[in-house]
Amino acid sequence: MFGRRDRAERPTRWTAIFAAGAAALGIAGALVTTAAADAVGLLKVRLGGDAVETRMVVELDGATTAKVISDGAGREVAILLSSVRSIQPQQGAGRGVVRAWTVEKASGGALLRMDLVGDAKLKRRFLLPPADGVSHYRYVIDVAAAPGAVMTSAPATVAPRLRGAIPVAAKAPLRLKRVVVIDPGHGGKDPGAKGLVAYEKDLNLAAALNLADQLNRTGRYKVVLTRSTDVFIPLETRVRIAQRADADLFISIHSDSAPETTLKGASVYTLSDQASRRATRFVSPNDWFMKASLTGDQGVRDILFDLTQRATRNRSAIFAQTLVSQIEGKAPLLRGSHRDAGFMVLLAPDVPAVLLEMGFVNNPEDEARLRDPKARATLMRAVARSIDLHFDEPVRVAAR
Repeated sequence: MFGRRDRAERPTRWTAIFAAGAAALGIAGALVTTAAADAVGLLKVRLGGDAVETRMVVELDGATTAKVISDGAGREVAILLSSVRSIQPQQGAGRGVVRAWTVEKASGGALLRMDLVGDAKLKRRFLLPPADGVSHYRYVIDVAAAPGAVMTSAPATVAPRLRGAIPVAAKAPLRLKRVVVIDPGHGGKDPGAKGLVAYEKDLNLAAALNLADQLNRTGRYKVVLTRSTDVFIPLETRVRIAQRADADLFISIHSDSAPETTLKGASVYTLSDQASRRATRFVSPNDWFMKASLTGDQGVRDILFDLTQRATRNRSAIFAQTLVSQIEGKAPLLRGSHRDAGFMVLLAPDVPAVLLEMGFVNNPEDEARLRDPKARATLMRAVARSIDLHFDEPVRVAAR
């Protein structure tokens, strides 16, 4: 709780900067378009080839179709394999043009991602049906080095280097687990709001620990807590923790308070338009959008920063919408439950972030619910479900 009034916030709209799908490719060979009616099992992933052209073969127990998400832009190939199921996320070392690869669950199938060594593009892809003694389907993907980009050959587990290429900043390897930072609000000398019985800081910590436990049990996430005990952590430090962890999502957990005790229900906050420029305080000179202007033009840097922040705010709003929809029916919701604010913990320009107010600690009904371990676990289960849904969804534009 940050001593604010309960009021309706004016809705804002922002534009997504992601272009979904890839440009038209010169695809050689025929792509089989008949998808299996039922889920298709992923059997094995194999790689072959060299530093000029690398082939990946995905072995399946049925037919599939696929959608190209990225054809090599940003040194990544990403393909959504429709109706393909993979019980556990998979990853492996690369070969030739491919540095590493992952396959993880996605909405409508499995998302295959290849981290490329250098300047390379998706060349062709096709589906081979069972034939010539092979009893399963094979989805074949060829990735080739761009013309003029001569690459040295290398062992399968060693990434080749571009010969004569302009040095670029090292790209982080593909990460299989999403990083979720959970921030229990207040703590230590800062107790937050006070109910009839409980302090906000204790309710926030209990909920955060429950959520962390639920997420850890899935095996899908790397969970980072800004605090796991009753200690005081400055607001700016909480943001820095998320940035240092390279977080995919930041969730700050709080319990609200109001002058009147009749207000009750949960709400979710994302960063407001008015507060967005304050985020520049969390920009490091090493951030990519600060390096991107070779001319040192402040205007260009401002534009790049704005585009980065718009994308982050869009992802934050998408998650907030999912979170509200999952909480509904599991716990009371405050009217106008998705709101905008300028809280410092939401200011990281490169980390999607929300602040969840679980309820009003000075409302007897909400306090009793927040103190009840069973009700608390139910609410955190809704939050965990929201996180699963958020990362299962392809990139989309917030409706708000």
